[in-house]
Order: sequence, then C-alpha cells, then structure tokens
Amino acid sequence: MQPVTDLTYSQALAELEQILAALRGDDCDVDKLTSMTSRAVELLNYCRSRLTSTDEELRRILESLQN
Repeated sequence: MQPVTDLTYSQALAELEQILAALRGDDCDVDKLTSMTSRAVELLNYCRSRLTSTDEELRRILESLQN
C-alpha cells in the first residue's frame, strides 16, 4: 500500500471508492474493518487537503487577474 502522500488525487479517490465498495459488500471482512476504515479516513483527509489547497491556489490566481 502506497503512502497517501505519494498518490495523486485521482488515485486516492479511486482507492477510497474501492474501500467503500468493499465495506458495502456482503462479504466485508470483519478482521480488516479497522484497517480499511483507518485507510479510508487517511484518504479522505488527504483528498480534503488537496481540494482545499487547490481552491486556495485558484483563488490567488484569479485574484491576481483582478489587480
């Protein structure tokens, strides 16, 4: 499993979707539930951080156009 910081946003989102599908499935492995949930939280935080930083950067760029 790659460190979250080595993933692109798209890769992190795809992995998160895989985890969600596994959690929703009928054959969800209870023994892996904690590690899957932990990884999902890590991915969510990473995606949120990337979105926030991209939003801030875009706002700075657009603001520079107005000056």
